[in-house]
Formats: sequence, structure tokens, C-alpha cells
Amino acid sequence: MSASSTATANQLDQLKDLTTVVADTGDFQAMKEYAPQDATTNPSLILNAAQQEEYRHLVEKAVQDHAASPLTGDTLVESIIDQILILFGKEILQIIPGRVSTETDARLSFDVEGSVAKGRQLIELYEKNGISRDRILIKIASTWEGIRAAEILEKEGIHCNLTLLFSLVQAVACAEAKVQLISPFVGRIYDWYKKDTGIDYKGAEDPGVQSVQQIYSYYKNFGHPTEIMGASFRNVGQIIELAGCDLLTISPNLLKELQNSTAPLVRKLDPEAAKASDIAKVQVDEKSFRYALNDDAMATEKTAEGIRKFAADIVKLETLVRSMLG
Repeated sequence: MSASSTATANQLDQLKDLTTVVADTGDFQAMKEYAPQDATTNPSLILNAAQQEEYRHLVEKAVQDHAASPLTGDTLVESIIDQILILFGKEILQIIPGRVSTETDARLSFDVEGSVAKGRQLIELYEKNGISRDRILIKIASTWEGIRAAEILEKEGIHCNLTLLFSLVQAVACAEAKVQLISPFVGRIYDWYKKDTGIDYKGAEDPGVQSVQQIYSYYKNFGHPTEIMGASFRNVGQIIELAGCDLLTISPNLLKELQNSTAPLVRKLDPEAAKASDIAKVQVDEKSFRYALNDDAMATEKTAEGIRKFAADIVKLETLVRSMLG
């Protein structure tokens, strides 16, 4: 982009020149409006979309598709929810050119075998619907067990997005497991420190921003190809400070704010500058991972809280499905 066009381009277009922009939503109209490369969903976003009139037909289709199913009880409900996830993902992939992230059940966050089975199951459903696995990222929480599950899936060509990530040790473990992509949660880190200290952090002083900067420096310094996708933003300032990150997943309200601004946006994360950093190498095995995570109150609390919230929303989605089954 030339200097003259940069002066008139909105911030969203400027950001797209530096970073792959991902829509953090289950709203198809928002995706069409902001033209992201990829999209991410989670149980909360799917639950919210499923309760809206314009998307209810997808839930109804999943229920109707199981009308003749021999499955019963919890197994039937689980199968319907998997189908709902695939139907949303399929619709999203008709809008975006890239990948969609589809989340496993958060209640499997400490279950290696269960997470692997669910990842395989979701990919099989996508492929039965004519969608290549190259366009899917299976989202799994960044627990020790979640990372081990992702390691197995990656070896099978099933690419993963390790979510609910709040610390360098989680990021390093993901990179060493050769995970495709991680999602450090900028906004939730900011929330924790704001509540803990009473400080409303701005710009480069934001602990969530600093966490992603640290992970970015580590990955580029030690040559890890795992993609970094900053997530869970609370304000545009956080996004601006991470311009140049591999990917950023952004909610529709913040995409709109970026689109409505023509203020200059400059690269803040640069791979060559990151390679010159003197960040120390972190050794990670199960014992050191668990101790380091336990030693980080913020990361421990936010990982647990995130798992609980996503699990609760899956239960709400199950309740919705059961009500439709009568």
C-alpha cells in the first residue's frame, strides 16, 4: 500500500496489510461486512447465535437430520450439537476464504483420549459435508492434557487452535507439541490485572498486550512456526499495539471501530526485531508446566474460569436441543 493510500485507508484495511484479520463471531452478516480471512467460534458465540431467529434454522436442521437416528439420550444430544457446530462452520466457510475454528467440548479439557476422539469426530463430519480438513482448526483448551491431545491430532493432519492461553509456559508447550495455532487471550489478562490492581492499563502498558509480545518474541527468536492469534480484545488500543502479529481475532464491534477510523496504524510486532531479542529459553515438561502454571495466579484462574464458562454454555446449548426434541 502506498503512502498516499495509507493516509486515506481505514484502520481495518491498514491492519489487514500487516496481520491476518479473523472475525470472532458466529454472526454471518458481520463476516460479510468486514471480509476477514478466517473466523473463530466458541460455545458462547454458537449459543448466542443459535438463540437468534435468523440462525435457528440451522439448529432445527440438525435436530431434523437426527429424526431417524437410533441414538437416544445424551448420545443423541451430543450428536446433534456436533452437527450444529458443523452446520455453522460450513456456512461460515461459504463466506470467508480461509479457515474456521470449531471448539471441542470444554468438559474434555483434562481428557486426552476424549479430546482426540472429539477432534477426529468433528473433522470426519466436516469431510462428510465436503469440507477439507485444511480449512478447519480444532479448538482445545491449553491445559497439559489439551496440548497432548493436539499433539496427537496434528500428527494426523488435524490442525488445532489452542485456546484459553494466558502464559508463556502454555505457549512454549504448544510450540514444542507443533500445534498449528495458539490464541492468547489479551482481554481476559487485562481484566484480571485491572481487577487485581485497580489500574486501567493503556497501550503498551497493558499486561495482555505484553503477554502476546513476549510469546511473539519467543516464537520468532527460537524459530517456532506455530501461529500466534491474539484474541479476546476489550478495546481498539490493544489491537493497535499488536499490529503485525500473525493473526488477530476481533469481535464485530471492534472491527467496526477500526473501519470507522482513518488514523495511521503502524507495525508494532516485527519478526526481525523479535529475533534480536534476548529472551531466555524455557524448558517444559509436565512437572515444570504444571508448577509454572500454578505459580501464575492470573493464568491459573483465567484458564479455569474460561473452561467453566464454555462448559456452562455447552450445557445451555444441550438444554436448548432437548427442548426442541420434546
